[in-house]
Amino acid sequence: MIVVVLTMFVVLFSFLAGGLWIGWTLAVTGTVLLAIFRDIPLDKLLAQYAWNILTTQELLALPLFIIMGEILFRTRLSQSLFRGLSPWAALLPGRLLHVNVIGCSIFAAISGSSAATTQVVGRISLAELIKRGYSKDVAMGSLAGAGTLGFLIPPSNIMIIYGVLGDVSIAKLFTAGFIPGFLLAASFMAWIMIHTVLEPGLVPASERKVRIASLGEYLTSIRELGPVVFLILCVLGSMYGGLATPSEAAGVGVLGALIVARLQGELRWPALRAIAIGSVQTCAMIALIVLGASILGSAAAFLGIPAAVAEFVSSLGLSPFMLIVALIAFYVVLGCFLDGFSMIVMTLPIVMPIVKAAGFDPIWFGVFLVLVVEMAQITPPVGFNLFVIQGLSEQGLGYIARVTLPYLVIMVLFTMALALVPDIALWLPRYLSP
Repeated sequence: MIVVVLTMFVVLFSFLAGGLWIGWTLAVTGTVLLAIFRDIPLDKLLAQYAWNILTTQELLALPLFIIMGEILFRTRLSQSLFRGLSPWAALLPGRLLHVNVIGCSIFAAISGSSAATTQVVGRISLAELIKRGYSKDVAMGSLAGAGTLGFLIPPSNIMIIYGVLGDVSIAKLFTAGFIPGFLLAASFMAWIMIHTVLEPGLVPASERKVRIASLGEYLTSIRELGPVVFLILCVLGSMYGGLATPSEAAGVGVLGALIVARLQGELRWPALRAIAIGSVQTCAMIALIVLGASILGSAAAFLGIPAAVAEFVSSLGLSPFMLIVALIAFYVVLGCFLDGFSMIVMTLPIVMPIVKAAGFDPIWFGVFLVLVVEMAQITPPVGFNLFVIQGLSEQGLGYIARVTLPYLVIMVLFTMALALVPDIALWLPRYLSP
């Protein structure tokens, strides 16, 4: 077994170091392992794997949410969010800095993507906050941290991947992400309030006093938030109202996004072409990664790697809490080199048996895994949210990572709290279960 595991890591990291795409790397590694250590008809086996994983019904929601995100990226939703949230955020300590967190929380409930959430909200809010004199450090740090909520607050693309690969109910995963998602957003907002109270200079002098807007401004803000509320009702309302499955709700969301784009006058042929190309490229990339992960995971199962690793970890005698601490450290380090999708598909076949053997609920572990993947989004050198903000602000990656550090610490502490109190994630799905 030691020879098998060493061979797997040598092949895997050799191809990664050689620059081969992560999907091909996973598929080739699994194929090489089976070719060396098992005498089986690989051509028939690999074809069956490809058919089984790429025709999984639950995976249908993923391309639909990707299409919806591509459509919304080309609308004026970011301007509407900023104008709609500004009068309400002005009532809190920290004032408009809360627009980042609240805006990302709202957009996360319709996009399912961390990078898309960061891009859409930051496209307007970042420049506007800096122009008004708000602290650039807090504006960028809060955007990077809150942008990760796109993976946690349902619907979530990465939860769909976890549900398919881990054979876990996607609807229950979505439900489990609600309370942790909004509690984490509240934690970010609490830090902004504490930080700005301790350092008043982070907020421009002209906006430090609480400003109560007129009734007309509040009514206008509600109208500006109308498209977002409409889309949330389309996706989450149809799903939790019992009218649609997650896949069907994604289809309803695409229809809603098309309606919003049409009403805003953004649905022209060049935009439709860009939406189609962007969607196909993203879907193809994710499909290749999922297929490669399926091949490697099945090869590992054939060779008994997950069971052997689980037995080794059990022999260490770690308490459940220490196991979670070790997993947090493992994923934070791994997140410095891999993106979130790759982390999940590479490690899930081996880590899932260990977690189940330790007595953790697979639904809870899905939320935990999303949280540690969110940390990977803001850890250099491979932090997608950091790259997105770098593109929006043209600031150095090191600077953006430094101002994001407080939000990374909050996420680590929140993940440990989730380990100590699993009901943060499990109460709602258990309450709603028939």
